[in-house]
Amino acid sequence: MAVPKQRHNQSRKNRRRGNIFIKAPVLVKCPKCGKPVLPHTICGYCGYYKGTEFVNVMAKLEKKEQKKRQKEMAETKTEEAKEVKTKKETKKEEKK
Repeated sequence: MAVPKQRHNQSRKNRRRGNIFIKAPVLVKCPKCGKPVLPHTICGYCGYYKGTEFVNVMAKLEKKEQKKRQKEMAETKTEEAKEVKTKKETKKEEKK
């Protein structure tokens, strides 16, 4: 069995262990539904990736869940439309 020849001091041990820690995952906003998703992966909530539908999430849900999900997606679309309108209006005001 391997035995260390010399003792490693605290600072060396802690420098080595400084790189061994859990990092928070990097999440991006799904362009379709706005939920946080890992980059380069299909959104588990809406089933879209890069603007195309890969998984039909609605088919897997029950009727009650489908209605609820459709309402939520419609609300997010209206919120996004409102944000776009306010951005356009502020740009017009700045130009004047």
